Amino acid sequence: MTEILPPGAASAADLEALRAEVVHYKGVTQTAKKQRSNGTWAGNMLGLAPAKAQEIRDVGTVPQYRHLVEMGVPKDFRSLRLAERAFFRLLSRDDSARLLFEYQKAAKTNPALSAWGRRVHGEGATAALAHAGHIDDPRVRGAANRIATSVSQFLRSELAEKPIVRKGSRNILHPDAYPPTLFSVAIVAYMPGLRRERAGFIDRLGNYLAQPATKRTYVIQVGRKVIKPIFHFLGDPLKADSAGNPKDLPFALHWIELLARMGMIQSSPTAQRILCRLLRDCNGKGVWSPKNLRSFPKSASKLGDFAYPLELDPKKPEQRQVDVTFRLAHIAKLAEWELEFV
Repeated sequence: MTEILPPGAASAADLEALRAEVVHYKGVTQTAKKQRSNGTWAGNMLGLAPAKAQEIRDVGTVPQYRHLVEMGVPKDFRSLRLAERAFFRLLSRDDSARLLFEYQKAAKTNPALSAWGRRVHGEGATAALAHAGHIDDPRVRGAANRIATSVSQFLRSELAEKPIVRKGSRNILHPDAYPPTLFSVAIVAYMPGLRRERAGFIDRLGNYLAQPATKRTYVIQVGRKVIKPIFHFLGDPLKADSAGNPKDLPFALHWIELLARMGMIQSSPTAQRILCRLLRDCNGKGVWSPKNLRSFPKSASKLGDFAYPLELDPKKPEQRQVDVTFRLAHIAKLAEWELEFV
């Protein structure tokens, strides 16, 4: 109702009734139950799945919060408010060791990890708050501009051409490199004011994200700790087969939605191929209807799992179709295509 239908198609009473109903939906109540009193989930910020090495027992606060936003819960929903307290503390540059969350233990003997953890947590918190609509809050705007400046300086530097260096037996990301991340791209996508103010940066970002990603494997070395670059992108992160089928459907849908918000679909050949493939799999009524859809497509990266699926009971084929059908319509609306309502 809020993302697809034209203005006036639903009454205010209909919307309020749905918002009152959604807080009792299983996907919402299950998520809210896991939240701790300090506003976090599983005591970590960015975890996409349990990770014993980092003592992460469940999905972290940023993806859980964004999942609730995607579910459409009211802005005053208690779980959102509790998490926002933690996010705004991260943006305040509070130097409490407790705000390192999943990096707290390792950072005790690694000052570099402490600084790196605060930076990436700040990006995640800013992206989550922007996603929820806090784009006019001066704290969010200030953090977004600092992040955009750092990415812009990277894109203008020589490091953008050769961000990977050899150190010992490893390929590592250059310590001074600040490439785009899933969070910094989301910040730009959800903040139209930022895009208007930084047109040159947006052009450079679009060109960078359209170029083929490096095939070299690399890690991020922070002090003595080696970190896998889960959220960092050195070029186009999308992958598809020769027919245009995405290798990671949940992430592809989220990424193409971000591109649509930024007006960048036309600059990404991979996004166009995937989108064409998905649209060809839609029937005459616009419903995504691929062959042999027996279960929800899984994500290898889990980067888009907070937004897919929102339908949690895929007992019938049409329940397995609704998420992708909605996303395709949403992308079309964001891209300002003309929609037909039947």
